[in-house]
Amino acid sequence: MSDRRPVAYVTRIECFSACHRLHSKLLSDEDNKAIFGKCNNPNGHGHNYKVEVTVKGPIDETTGMVINVHDLKKIINDVVMDVMDHKHLDLDVPAFRDTTLVSTTENVTYVIYEGIRKQLPSHVHLYEVKIHETDKNVVIFKGEYDE
Repeated sequence: MSDRRPVAYVTRIECFSACHRLHSKLLSDEDNKAIFGKCNNPNGHGHNYKVEVTVKGPIDETTGMVINVHDLKKIINDVVMDVMDHKHLDLDVPAFRDTTLVSTTENVTYVIYEGIRKQLPSHVHLYEVKIHETDKNVVIFKGEYDE
């Protein structure tokens, strides 16, 4: 009998609405307007984001699951829905409010990835977080860092 167990990928999809202003605290107002254009509107603008969280791991021979989807849903609720849904990312979310991170979809994806990664059981690997900002703009973060 082999000790090898099949590995599966599990994806949970949620949607949340939030507003933000693309504005870097490290740049002048003029530079922000030049770089971010209409997305630098002082009153912000909103999106209906779709977030896809994919985890991978061995299929448990007793339960037949990589992770109980109810547990994954709770983690996503804790990290995304309770923190970001119907919020102003720059004013309400500490990861943006209390840092110099610009609330681009790239950084939103990164923040969500790191938050979820910290809550997963050790046998489950966070494969990727994918966010659809619009029908045409999608960002994926897989935990990769520039050397």
